[in-house]
Amino acid sequence: MTDKYPGLSFYTDRHGKVRWRYRTKERVVSLPAPDQPEFKEAYQAAVEGRKAPKAPVVRMPGAALPGTFGAATQRLKVSVKWLAHDEATRRKNTRLIDEFLDLRVVPDNSLTWRDVPVKNLRRAHVEELLGRFIATPHKAKHLLVAIRKLVYVGLRQDWIETDPTASVEWRPAYTGWKAWPRDAMEQFERRWPVGTSARTCYGLALWLGNRRGDVAGLRWDQRVTHRVLIDGVERQFDGFDIVQAKNKGRTGGKRLFVPVTPMLAEILDAADRRGETVLVTGYGQPFSAKSLTGAMAHWCALAGLPKGLTLHGLRKSLGVYLAEAEASTRQMMDVLGHDDIDHAELYSREASQVRLAVQGMDRVVRLVTRKPLLGEPVGEPRGEPPHNQLINNDNGGPGGCAGTVDFIGFLVGQNQKSSRIAPYGSAPKQRTLHKMGLHAGLSPRPLWRASNLG
Repeated sequence: MTDKYPGLSFYTDRHGKVRWRYRTKERVVSLPAPDQPEFKEAYQAAVEGRKAPKAPVVRMPGAALPGTFGAATQRLKVSVKWLAHDEATRRKNTRLIDEFLDLRVVPDNSLTWRDVPVKNLRRAHVEELLGRFIATPHKAKHLLVAIRKLVYVGLRQDWIETDPTASVEWRPAYTGWKAWPRDAMEQFERRWPVGTSARTCYGLALWLGNRRGDVAGLRWDQRVTHRVLIDGVERQFDGFDIVQAKNKGRTGGKRLFVPVTPMLAEILDAADRRGETVLVTGYGQPFSAKSLTGAMAHWCALAGLPKGLTLHGLRKSLGVYLAEAEASTRQMMDVLGHDDIDHAELYSREASQVRLAVQGMDRVVRLVTRKPLLGEPVGEPRGEPPHNQLINNDNGGPGGCAGTVDFIGFLVGQNQKSSRIAPYGSAPKQRTLHKMGLHAGLSPRPLWRASNLG
């Protein structure tokens, strides 16, 4: 071998390993072993007196430098909290984290956030990152949540002492899903009669307020009967016992009982019962959660409806119905399955604003003109009439008691005696204030006459 390659020699180092080299009077160059593929190139470079090209550095899949965001990602994905998420949540967070890791720290340098130590992150860096997504503010909000997950890993591993994202606030305006207008509902119902899959899907989403995954997986054996004690009378309710799919892997899912309204009962009576699930395809098979989104868009298009009316929009429509029926926030939470008050009130904000604005301006009109502000009636009256009709009092204030709604009757379609839900205060208190003349900031009406003082 040494005869074939002049100047080539080998020796055994102090560890007993054989080393190869190119040796002349002027220089000594270390070489790979002759059986290595890069030997010939390295030998030729040594003979010519130039440096041999270095082997390219290949990043192994999943490799990460210690203490970096890449290492934090590896530890995050084996944590208990991460594994408790459902598959869809893990997939969404993985996509956001990977996008963050592949972003360049500065545009003109190849360094990405994957190789940046967590301890080097500053608040200015986070704000600059969010600024890159100013055109998509909701994506920026989710990206901030993903970065915080990695920072929390660094805090637990003592890679960083303080959280640089703690003082960063990013709350884009959010109006929620678009509720279906009533004329759109009527148009959809005319196109899809009771008994079709489209009408069944529509009814489940509207009158149960379920998310698409719960609509797709709802089974007939979940329809049960519950007895409820109301005003000392035990009443029996037909409904669905539902365990929400959201957060089911982490918390077991929220368990709900939602009564079946007469509107939904009519749809269920005509529904196809070939499968275990309430909603089935033309082949008698259950829908998948993803397919329902496209199916609803297709059904809406065939009904001549514009884009933007979604399955989740029907869920919000039920929230609007509840708000218009003056259901309490807790009642909306228990029907729709929300855990926080803010999210529940999001569904009723628009309906409440219109109703409260009309009621407020009605008080102003009554105070100034002593006449009620009554809108033009549209269609047939719906629901129960108020207990006492509003009257025009001599002090200009609104008379009678505030309209109340029988919430149980709204759900089951019965006008039986039940607990009544007043939107604000109670009727007796309002009648007392009215008699004393305390409406609209007026001074109380005297309770006796001067002639009665003797």
